[in-house]
Amino acid sequence: MQCQSSRSVADNIAFIESQLKQLIHTDGAQMVVLPECCLLFGGQESQQLQYATRAEDSKLKQALAELAAQYQVVLVAGSIPILAADGRVYNRCYVFDHDGSELGQYDKLHLFDVEVSDGTKQYRESDAFCPGDRIVVVDTPLGKLGLAICYDIRFSDLFRALREAGAEMIAVPAAFTKVTGEAHWQVLLQARAIETQCFVFGAAQWGSHNGGSRETWGQSMIVSPWGEIIAQKPQGTGWLQADIDLQSVHSIRAKMPVMGHNRFIAPQLKV
Repeated sequence: MQCQSSRSVADNIAFIESQLKQLIHTDGAQMVVLPECCLLFGGQESQQLQYATRAEDSKLKQALAELAAQYQVVLVAGSIPILAADGRVYNRCYVFDHDGSELGQYDKLHLFDVEVSDGTKQYRESDAFCPGDRIVVVDTPLGKLGLAICYDIRFSDLFRALREAGAEMIAVPAAFTKVTGEAHWQVLLQARAIETQCFVFGAAQWGSHNGGSRETWGQSMIVSPWGEIIAQKPQGTGWLQADIDLQSVHSIRAKMPVMGHNRFIAPQLKV
């Protein structure tokens, strides 16, 4: 799903629900991937702190779990702020089953502290967030799903680690800036899909947010393990959809066993 999220949690939930109502249910399981900061996209990263609570107290988490259960989908719930035990905040992605139960969670590893030639100029995610400390592959009814968030896409070692941990698909909720998205978003998604021989789902924010204080690129897409773009939405909000056949993953890997050929040691996460 491609969103244009704002500071209004209620408005963002209402939009997501309006899209879920349009789903046509089939016999197989359905997975919905939301973008980064799907329920709260503030003008400054510090605004995320206002909604950060412990996981067990998070109304944002509860709302997303209820949507998964109500519409009976596997929901990769973008990301929301969750309070860490030491008082810092994680940018966390939850995965919910079709009954609303939690299948897994991932805290964004790489924080976006960069300078960009746009209206915001400087981004400092570390002012509001702390990085996660583990890679995550979730068992879902559709297969093994690796998780990454936005800036993570630039770090190929993470994606190789996800593949080594069994990922067949990788979800990338994101809010790429317009400048960096136009330059790098598509090629990075395709490269990560080709390298890992996984389906990659890039769910993005799009457009002008909060009166123009932030502008994101969009171009949400589904990329095959061969690097083909099998669905994309360059602009606007709403859906892109595709049927996923994991047999193609296993077929490509059997014909081109790059993991077995790789002569470099497997990446390890820094402590």
